[in-house]
Amino acid sequence: MDGPRLRLTGIGEGFSTQIRTTLSGADSPRRVLEAVQSLFPDIEHEPEEEPCFGKPTSLTWTFEDISLGPFLQQLHEQRILDTALDAMSMSLNGKSTTFHLSRLAALAGKIAFPIPGDEPLGGVVQVSISGDGLDDWLQAATWHAGRSQIPRHINDEHGMDEDGESTTWV
Repeated sequence: MDGPRLRLTGIGEGFSTQIRTTLSGADSPRRVLEAVQSLFPDIEHEPEEEPCFGKPTSLTWTFEDISLGPFLQQLHEQRILDTALDAMSMSLNGKSTTFHLSRLAALAGKIAFPIPGDEPLGGVVQVSISGDGLDDWLQAATWHAGRSQIPRHINDEHGMDEDGESTTWV
């Protein structure tokens, strides 16, 4: 029988986190903040004025050292841990990684990892994590009991292709 799951957050664990999103055109600061806070509720920000005709939004918000705990909890609840491991480690470069999340999916209470290079409708939230042992931390943060039967690790043959298609394996 499995014991209680380790609750990782990235805070106080030797990692720095950065959450970043860019608003442009008709993006509503209020709705974008709602989307970002649905993933990272610890973020506090006073939204700027709503865009209007002739006065488009043009902002970039950056938040440092935000807990990833609620985001990781949602990954577990939505049962997308293998996808998360693949997406979060796709740009892993030694001690750092950056990945994107769909803001529109976040408004619907879901986590979606856009295909690298795509700019989904509604924009993205960029998440950067850095620190020693990041590969081990990502694997621990996305661990689930199914990995006892089918072990997974970063860049294994069970991952998804760069275009988001699943790799077929037996």
